[in-house]
Amino acid sequence: MSQTLTALAAALPLAAGWSLDALRLHRRIEGARRDPLTGLWTRDAFEERARKSLTQGQQRAVYVLDLNGFKEINDTIGHAAGDAVIRATGQRLGRWTEGHAGVAGRLGGDEFAAITPACGIHHLCSALRDLLDRLEQPVEFDGQPIDVSASIGAARYWRTGTADLSALLRAADEQMYQAKQTGGGWGIAPKLEPAPAFRTVNGRRDGRPGTSGGTAAA
Repeated sequence: MSQTLTALAAALPLAAGWSLDALRLHRRIEGARRDPLTGLWTRDAFEERARKSLTQGQQRAVYVLDLNGFKEINDTIGHAAGDAVIRATGQRLGRWTEGHAGVAGRLGGDEFAAITPACGIHHLCSALRDLLDRLEQPVEFDGQPIDVSASIGAARYWRTGTADLSALLRAADEQMYQAKQTGGGWGIAPKLEPAPAFRTVNGRRDGRPGTSGGTAAA
């Protein structure tokens, strides 16, 4: 018995070291899947979690948003100011999404996405108004406020079976684009149509980042 106890005592530090190394490795892997500027999930990590969320059998809303006039901020105030706006936008979206038991990610540039449970159209409208209000608060940079404007699109999923995340993102993206064309705000896709309203490339509206044959919306 004493030999067994001695062997266990000798093994404990080694096991603890393995556990600590595994924890550090896990943290490094998780950190690599986070956007360094905003702390949100990167595109691949977000889509992985969004697809898992869609399998849980509850109503969900998928959101796509980006900033209006972001290029002008970079061009007139500087890229450091643009980074400050992106950082603040990501943090605001992250807090809002956490408050709605959802997941958020940065898709790239000034484009973001999120998924949350959805409890009916009226609740979704209220949530979108709240999100837009948070996003459009001025961002302080070098002691000066920078005005922020955003466009948001949302698409709901409430049926049973396998959901197509790409189709939901595309529908939300189209609503975001339509809102942007009228100066900003938000819109909700009424349902997933058999054919998209805009031509798509690689599952996304033509002209969005990651497609070819067009230019991104301003």
